[in-house]
Amino acid sequence: MPRKARIDAPGALHHIIVRGIERRKIFKDNTDRNNFLDRLGKVLSETGTKCFAWALIPNHFHLLLRTGACPLSTVMRRLLTGYAMNFNCRYRRSGQLFQNRYKSILCQEDTYLLELVRYIHLNPIRAGMVADIKALDKDHFCGHSVIMGRIKRDWLDDVYILRLFDNKRSTARRRYKIFIQKGIQEGKRPELTGGGLIRSSGGWTVIKSLRRANIHFKSDERVLGDSDFVERVLKTADESFERKYQLKSQGYDIDKLADRVADIFSVKPEEIFQPGKQPVKVKARSLFCYWAVRELGVTMTDLAPKLNISQPAVSISTQRGERIALENGYSLLDD
Repeated sequence: MPRKARIDAPGALHHIIVRGIERRKIFKDNTDRNNFLDRLGKVLSETGTKCFAWALIPNHFHLLLRTGACPLSTVMRRLLTGYAMNFNCRYRRSGQLFQNRYKSILCQEDTYLLELVRYIHLNPIRAGMVADIKALDKDHFCGHSVIMGRIKRDWLDDVYILRLFDNKRSTARRRYKIFIQKGIQEGKRPELTGGGLIRSSGGWTVIKSLRRANIHFKSDERVLGDSDFVERVLKTADESFERKYQLKSQGYDIDKLADRVADIFSVKPEEIFQPGKQPVKVKARSLFCYWAVRELGVTMTDLAPKLNISQPAVSISTQRGERIALENGYSLLDD
């Protein structure tokens, strides 16, 4: 049975789990860990992706990310490819480092954000890497220490998390730590990492009781949330796939997209692919990047050489293009 396509959208919250192939170690020492974190910070900053939690375990890692204009697939491709190449070179090995397909679960933020922050940040204790919450406070390789103010990582949005506990930082940290400590006794929480309907609903016991009451829920292993949330996510994903099909059926490709953008800004299509910092060219190139990435599904890696700019520059242009489209009500198709 073919695997289902990942679901993504600007602003979506994702719990990401990446494991080493055959559960082998992907971090052998602190040099590996620091190399990975440097790459992670660079990719997140360049793509405008928010990070709320992370933890590195020897044979896997967890991330809690909110995507921006840059698709999650691009973020993860850049992160995993760069790290794997460096790891293989350092240890003179070849072949795959990670399992074929990283796990990405789109999550209902209101219900699961703090639960996932706690689950992810307690991983080092569950894995026996640190002894207790005091040691976790100082762990350089888990986002908990950043939220506690012990370690500095500018790319983790600790401000957003702390404000969910209190506006005063010292009070927020105290309440956050109490919240984290309460989770130590809860164990692995498999409902947060896999199982579709079972995961979202809280386990088989809950599912059986609901079915006895003739209550049924919409579920999907790619989504963590209640039935209504899952329904909305799947509907949006279906609409996105349908739109891509519609665009393809109308002959939309890079060249036709350039014609459409050129018409909006009254420039020649070839000017979009030429360097230049004139405001109108920058706007046209930015809208072009946004529609190419989000509407046509072109990767930023493929787009960069066509525009003769770097991949980070494509990411910045894509974010700018999203703002331009929203502020001016531009639509690729005339509805």
